[in-house]
Amino acid sequence: MSTAAPEPAAARRHGVSLGEATSAWLRIALLSFGGPAGQISVMHRIVVDEKRWVSEERFLHALNYCMLLPGPEAQQLATYLGWLMHGTRGGLIAGGLFILPGALAIMALSIVYVSFGQLGFVAALFFGLKAAVLAIVLQAVARVGGRALKTSAMRVLAALALLAIMVFDVPFPLIVLGAGLIGWIGSRTGWMPARGAPGVGGDGDGLVTAASSSAGQALRVAAVWLVLWLAPVAALLIVLGPDNVFSQLAVFFSKMALVTFGGAYAVLAYVAQLAVDHYGWLRPGEMLDGLGMAETTPGPLIMVLQFVGYVAAYRAPGALPPVAAGVLGGLLTTWVTFAPCFLWIFLGAPYVERLRGNTALSAALAAVTAAVVGVMLNLALWFAVHTLFREVRTLPVAGLTLDVPVLSSLNVWAALLTAAAIVAVFRFKAGTAVVLLGCAGAGLGLHALGLV
Repeated sequence: MSTAAPEPAAARRHGVSLGEATSAWLRIALLSFGGPAGQISVMHRIVVDEKRWVSEERFLHALNYCMLLPGPEAQQLATYLGWLMHGTRGGLIAGGLFILPGALAIMALSIVYVSFGQLGFVAALFFGLKAAVLAIVLQAVARVGGRALKTSAMRVLAALALLAIMVFDVPFPLIVLGAGLIGWIGSRTGWMPARGAPGVGGDGDGLVTAASSSAGQALRVAAVWLVLWLAPVAALLIVLGPDNVFSQLAVFFSKMALVTFGGAYAVLAYVAQLAVDHYGWLRPGEMLDGLGMAETTPGPLIMVLQFVGYVAAYRAPGALPPVAAGVLGGLLTTWVTFAPCFLWIFLGAPYVERLRGNTALSAALAAVTAAVVGVMLNLALWFAVHTLFREVRTLPVAGLTLDVPVLSSLNVWAALLTAAAIVAVFRFKAGTAVVLLGCAGAGLGLHALGLV
């Protein structure tokens, strides 16, 4: 008897082979720069606009569910969509490939960073890529916002979410829950009608339509993935003891996998504080260097945790060679961070699919999408401030705190390169790869001229 997630009931009428889908997922993975906003934008453009494998409503329904989960929503969305098309195998391929390029890139950069120190050409490469990433994030906000904010109520929700997270520092989970509650109440009272939610089994697109999931199947899925996730943690604790660096990494980042709502930025400050002050894994400022690696390499931003795992194990290798210990530490951290993501999707997706025809839920999730647009805009503004200005100050504003750039610290070359990337993306509709390669080359060129 299978212990995997229930397979889609449709007989693959969409006509897309697993090989063709795998090629597309690899392409998405290689182009997934710029954090969740940029990654979701790339996924949407390829899967919805270009390939037309998944409808707009279906994509947003899956996205809304992933936004409610702990962990990287873009990677979970890829897993969900892969599962929709080709069942458990499709989910494993889509979700696994989404992680792979970033994991390889971060591992290579971690080795270079720790072994050889910061290299000028690497910093210049990141400098150029950040301009491209900012343009891609802005494009994502425009695309998702254009589709999600079609009514005044949705636009107001997005604005409230932006103010809540930017000015009042409201935790992301509270914003999501609040928006969902508003949408649900709005659907019940009639002032926020749900968008046309397709009925279960009525799409005819060959994707999963009426996933059957019994309690027994759900228990088997949970058992398999809990063992895969937690068995290595238990083994390390038993064999090495709780004070060993590998045990500490396994336990600490398993806990983080349960509380990383709102993406990487929501948890990185906490991780950095403990990694530096409590465990002594990193030196002050090194987390920002790791974040710079994650921001300018494909894959989820939370991949920066692999950098933390590498550095921690490299500096406390025990009997292992430092580089070998670092690689194992990085891989262990990646495993306990992402294994739960597959659990959430394979366990919950069948039930979420069965609820697509529920109008109250549809309205609640539509409201969540609107709020997420506001959160995405906050990320774009945060990223713009830290990309374009060398200094940012936290100022008290009416009893609150707000990050404000020091205008005199404007990086002119960053501003010019960002403007060029924005023009390329919005005016000339340049592809993501073209923009990234162009900005990376410009960054290296500016470094060669001694300008950055």
